[in-house]
Amino acid sequence: MDWKEKALEHAKEEDPKESVGLLLNIKGKKVYYPCHNLSTYSHQCFILDPEDYVKADSLGQIVSVIHSHPTTPAAASEADRVSCEASGLPWHIVNPKTEQWGYYEPTGYKPALKGRPWCWGVTDCWSLVRDWYLEEKDIILMDWERPTTPEEFLEKPMFEDCAEATGFRLLKPEEKLENGDLLFMSIMGKGLNHVAIFLNGEVLHHLADRLSCQEPYSEWLLKCTGGRYRYVENN
Repeated sequence: MDWKEKALEHAKEEDPKESVGLLLNIKGKKVYYPCHNLSTYSHQCFILDPEDYVKADSLGQIVSVIHSHPTTPAAASEADRVSCEASGLPWHIVNPKTEQWGYYEPTGYKPALKGRPWCWGVTDCWSLVRDWYLEEKDIILMDWERPTTPEEFLEKPMFEDCAEATGFRLLKPEEKLENGDLLFMSIMGKGLNHVAIFLNGEVLHHLADRLSCQEPYSEWLLKCTGGRYRYVENN
C-alpha cells in the first residue's frame, strides 16, 4: 500500500475518533507513520502524542501532518488552520467514510477573536489572551509549555506560577479593573484553571468545548475569579 492507502486504513480503524499520523521522507520514499490521538475530545480534534513525534523524527524527515475528519468534510477547520500555521507543515485531511481528501498549507491565517472553536493548546483561553494582546496592543506574550492534555493541566493549573514571568502583576484589592486586565478563574475545578480579558464591564474568554465570546462579567464569573492581573509595560 502507498502512504494514502495506509493513512485511510488508519482513519477507518480509528473511526469515530480522529486519526492522526505523519508523512515521512525516508530515503526519498513517502512513508505514513501512524500516531496516537491523546485528546479527550478525539471525536472532534486531536493531540498528537509527542513521543510518537520524536520517534517519527528519528526515522526520517517529517514533511506533513495527516489526520481524519470522521463526521465532517475533508476540509480544514478553523482549528486545523491555526494548528497548521503553528506546525509550519502542510496538512492532509481524509474522511474515512467518503474517502475524500483535502489539503491545506500555511498561509499566514489568523482566527477571529470571537467565535473561534476550542482546541487545547491551539485555540484555548490562553491562546485567546495572546492573540488579543498581539492584535490590540502589539505585545507578544509568552506561550507557556502546556501539559500534553487539558486533564493534566486541570490537575495542576499553572496560571498563578506563570503570570509574573509573562509580565503581569497581581492587582491590589482597591485597584479598579481596566481594559485588558486578566481575570484568572476557577471553573468547575481546583485552582485557577481559566483566564478571561476584562473589557468595558464584560469579559472576552474561551471556555472548553465552546466558542470564544464576549459576555457580561456576571456575578457567577465574579465568584469564580481568584486573581486579577495587569500587564506591566516594559516588564
